[in-house]
Amino acid sequence: MDSFGARSTLRVGGREYEIFRLKALDEAGMNTVRLPYSLRILLENLLRHEDGSSVTADDIRALANWDPKAPSNEEIVFMPARVLLQDFTGVPAIVDLAAMRDAMAELGGDPEKINPQQPVELVIDHSIQVDAFASDRAFDINEELDYQRNRERYAFIKWGAQAFSNFVATPPNAGICHQINLEYLARVVFGDGHDQKGKSGLVQAYPDTLVGTDSHTPMVNGLGVLGWGVGGIEAEAAMLGQPIAMLIPEVIGVRLTGKLREGATATDLVLTITEMLRKKGVVGRFVEFYGPGVGSLPVADRATIGNMSPEYGSTCSIFPVDQVTLDYLRLTGRPEQRVQLVEAYMKEQGLFHSADSPEPEFTDTLELDLGDVEPSIAGPRRPQDRIPLSQARQAFQDALPSLLPPPRAGDAQGTASDTLPAVDCKIDGEVHQLTHGAVVLAAITSCTNTSNPSVMLAAGLLAKKAVERGLTRKPWVKTSLAPGSRVVTDYYQKAGLNKYLEALGFHTVGYGCTTCIGNSGALPPEVSEAVDQGDLVAAAVLSGNRNFEGRINPQVRANYLMSPPLVVAFALAGRIDIDLQNEPLGTDRDGRQVYLKDIWPSQQEIQQTVQASVASEMFAKNYGEIFKGDKRWLELDAPTGKRFAWDPRSTYVRQPSFFTGMAKEAPQTVNDIQAARCIAKLGDSVTTDHISPAGAIKKDSPAGSYLMEHGVAPKDFNSYGSRRGNHEVMVRGTFANIRIRNQLVPGIEGGFTKHLPSGDVLSIYDAAMRYLAEGTPLCVLAGKEYGSGSSRDWAAKGPYLQGIKFVLAESYERIHRSNLIGMGILPLQFQDGENADSLGLTGTETFDIVGLSEQVKNRFQNGRSVTVRARDEAGKAREFEALVRLDTPQELVYYINGGILQYVIRQLLSGRSPTQAAHGGMAGAPQARPGTRPDNGLVEKGSEDSFPASDPPTY
Repeated sequence: MDSFGARSTLRVGGREYEIFRLKALDEAGMNTVRLPYSLRILLENLLRHEDGSSVTADDIRALANWDPKAPSNEEIVFMPARVLLQDFTGVPAIVDLAAMRDAMAELGGDPEKINPQQPVELVIDHSIQVDAFASDRAFDINEELDYQRNRERYAFIKWGAQAFSNFVATPPNAGICHQINLEYLARVVFGDGHDQKGKSGLVQAYPDTLVGTDSHTPMVNGLGVLGWGVGGIEAEAAMLGQPIAMLIPEVIGVRLTGKLREGATATDLVLTITEMLRKKGVVGRFVEFYGPGVGSLPVADRATIGNMSPEYGSTCSIFPVDQVTLDYLRLTGRPEQRVQLVEAYMKEQGLFHSADSPEPEFTDTLELDLGDVEPSIAGPRRPQDRIPLSQARQAFQDALPSLLPPPRAGDAQGTASDTLPAVDCKIDGEVHQLTHGAVVLAAITSCTNTSNPSVMLAAGLLAKKAVERGLTRKPWVKTSLAPGSRVVTDYYQKAGLNKYLEALGFHTVGYGCTTCIGNSGALPPEVSEAVDQGDLVAAAVLSGNRNFEGRINPQVRANYLMSPPLVVAFALAGRIDIDLQNEPLGTDRDGRQVYLKDIWPSQQEIQQTVQASVASEMFAKNYGEIFKGDKRWLELDAPTGKRFAWDPRSTYVRQPSFFTGMAKEAPQTVNDIQAARCIAKLGDSVTTDHISPAGAIKKDSPAGSYLMEHGVAPKDFNSYGSRRGNHEVMVRGTFANIRIRNQLVPGIEGGFTKHLPSGDVLSIYDAAMRYLAEGTPLCVLAGKEYGSGSSRDWAAKGPYLQGIKFVLAESYERIHRSNLIGMGILPLQFQDGENADSLGLTGTETFDIVGLSEQVKNRFQNGRSVTVRARDEAGKAREFEALVRLDTPQELVYYINGGILQYVIRQLLSGRSPTQAAHGGMAGAPQARPGTRPDNGLVEKGSEDSFPASDPPTY
């Protein structure tokens, strides 16, 4: 359909493309020029996908007539052009696709219909760990161990790359998905080298858009590409052609003026913006940058800002396409034909930004003078807790009491906080004293900064000056360099800086996420022993984006984010409680004190080095062979064929049970839920890190017992993340976080519950299996912002496999609520002003959901409430109303089908398009209550060990 006559042609370099003109809407009386850049990208998406069902002319009008001052109740759909995966979240997605092929075959359908409908790109980047460091052999050792641990997973990914069309996967150690996306995968405009044709018969040109199974997907927003993170469940649906339903977003504009001053880096800028936007409150909103300062920021700086979207809570943080974008595309080796297409298309659509471009209208605006940005760090627990570098020492001292471990049994109350221990640590025959604040990890890591040549080369220049002055890293600091692409190594070598970094212990340990996601590896034994012996509050410094409690390393209690050159500086200092502006880093060979200012490179030095060292050929060379892989990848044996041959002995990849017993036809309604038991009663801000299996697998855990029963020695357990393709491991690790607090067992920390009515205290998994054997459905009671933090698909899949039928919470994080529905779990919400405690619920009751079947059958035409009947142990019943959080017709269809994937299978079995969305026939969705926007003070607690980011934040 083309209700507004938007279909047109665009000629670029002698070639014609089909496009959908935004100007057609202006000609129809709508003013699209005033819209933010991001909304105009969404508007083109609607024009191109108008079909009268998923997308109607009214949907297009609603977005074109967006009122920035009135939160929209209008729902639209978004059809991303591609999907980006990383390996931790990608493996379970491929497992599900393989299982869907089996289900299709068993139900009499064609299994090869289960196939991605648009490009899917997977980058293996979340697995490499820093076992070896400060050694010329560090990379080889770490890669060898990586293959030993993950060979089976990698073989499965390699199978998927040949089994599915529209699917490619990079070998391990090619880089980090977001940096590769920025430097290579992103098209900005589709059309060049792409053969999707429109009804005119011409190849279509349209904006590159995406969703990714990692919360830092908005990094590519710095290139003008609209995309954000989604959970694995949503990504799988998008792969299979399902539209993503969303309310028309609010858009916050950030007007930039001025330019960064001497000594300030892109990292300092992003930490400032993170603090500013967290205070403003942008959770669930789009953020867009505009104003005269935009032109002074290179794409790498813009990408650094976009990357941190999860840390300040926005869905995305986008910059418009401009001349800086085109220059970056040429620098990174994009074909000239594509660069010309990007320029011509964006100018034709009025989407190309220049100094005289009109400023869009926004829901609200903020302003930042780039000249006000000062050197900063952030920590010790949250990325939004910015600290001016000059106040680092005092800030650590102020935070220390809250970072101390609890007193050990037998210690006097308060002993830990009343003493400042100094613990002897013998390293290479020399005794050193470690105290609170000792920096034991210093990592140049993460997509956030390793994609930015200016801060990476600044680190190298600082290292050079330090080595020339005779400074060395402190011997208790575990140092590592984990670039996000191999291009970084090339320009370090061309600049001659790698030898200076290595002299300070910053050898390349791998090309992946490493420390930022908790793959920091163990501390050296002598350092580990000293930290434990003194109950020390040790510190980590990293150029990453996340520093939640326990995430970086289980022995490190204080984690600080900072620029790469500051990481090097703190490795030299060896402690976080130092005033680097007034205290020396050390003494040189002549005994003179050396201060940070003495070795800090100037902006002119940095820019000259960037210009001399970073060349387009480097990108062309590296990305020309990115899918080839090294000797280990080429020699890796992998299955072939279109259906996967599941190995019953595998402990990494198992056929999931999601489709067991699935009927060919969808039910017309659902049954009421009766006599459900509460398996967990939880408080506010329970994160997906608390719910989803995370970090190391403990020997005495249900997952550990399972692995040992299957012949896996504890030393080979690997992590939950590496075993996400095995549902048997993951269901055992669900709700197993050692910091979760279940009010059914007060006084016990960790994944335990009370089985009722027996009263036995069991692990949540063991209790769930007992309830399952008894035929008892389960539920969870929770407070505000249930499922906050990053979206984890196993935070919904695990509860489903445990037999949880509904969650009753005060409020939800948006994506987690969607994921629950995607797995057929019903999200219920307490009425305004009510919660479990105000209603006198202890969690020991049995729960009936009364009227659910009837409400679903009539599509909630009588409102969104159901009655919850809670019967206590004495048989006394209490009834109250709860809100059903099935907010859209499509969500209702998913729930009736038992989940998104079941819906897609049935659509394909019936010969209907899986892209056909449900529309209409349902009472209006509940809107956010006034004043109940998620509290920006809520913290994602993080798991005790760690887990990779895997979807947009929400807090």
